[in-house]
Amino acid sequence: MVYDMLTSKQRAYLRGIASTYDTIFQIGKGGVTEAMCRDISEALRKRELIKLRVLENSGWTAREAADAVSAATESEVVQVIGSRFVLFKRNPKDPVIEGIPKAK
Repeated sequence: MVYDMLTSKQRAYLRGIASTYDTIFQIGKGGVTEAMCRDISEALRKRELIKLRVLENSGWTAREAADAVSAATESEVVQVIGSRFVLFKRNPKDPVIEGIPKAK
């Protein structure tokens, strides 16, 4: 893994921001695909923080999908609640989200 783990303060800060976000990807019965992960990577590059949802017919739990997508996109799982999860990946060239607490 090439990225640093989020601290609990950073995670809490990002959860607060994500609570106002709309879900932009859904994982359905096709599961987690390579093409989907490319699209998610692109969205993470532009937004840094995205919310995803796992549909009941997918056969995946939200945690399984979150872990699979985060591994494929080298992002961090911020939160998993019910059928939704939030991913974060810092854009080193052009950061979008300001005010993230610094890691000690």
